[in-house]
Amino acid sequence: MCPHENVPIATDEPQYVGFWIRVVATLIDTVLLIAITAPLLISLYGPAYFRSDAIVQGPMDILISWFLPAVLVIWFWRAKQATPGKMVFSARIVDATTGAPPSVRQSVGRYLGYLVSTIPFGLGLLWVAFDKRKQGWHDKLAGTVVVRARRANP
Repeated sequence: MCPHENVPIATDEPQYVGFWIRVVATLIDTVLLIAITAPLLISLYGPAYFRSDAIVQGPMDILISWFLPAVLVIWFWRAKQATPGKMVFSARIVDATTGAPPSVRQSVGRYLGYLVSTIPFGLGLLWVAFDKRKQGWHDKLAGTVVVRARRANP
């Protein structure tokens, strides 16, 4: 508070977004992606698609299940600096050094970095909980951080 005005002082300094908020944001994004991809897959392959043991059921499966989510996520990162799940928490992805929006290269690298982060039992994702800047391995590989503006001091 300002001593004479009883008005909170806001700071533009960002705060790093932690593990649990990012988990919930990812769950929101996953539900939205399923809401988009499942009807497309069912319309093409029928309900048996989800009972099949096949890893890939055709070229459209690759496009809808792998390519479309990548394009959508990277588009959101570039256009909004966040996916819808992160937007719920006013979180955004920025360059770790400059605070600028991530470049196309960083966005693609970050997305591909999810593979590296999940392969060893999700350790690269869990890393967010222990890192001082709340960076997962995908963030470190891409040179990004997830931040939100600090609220006014009470």
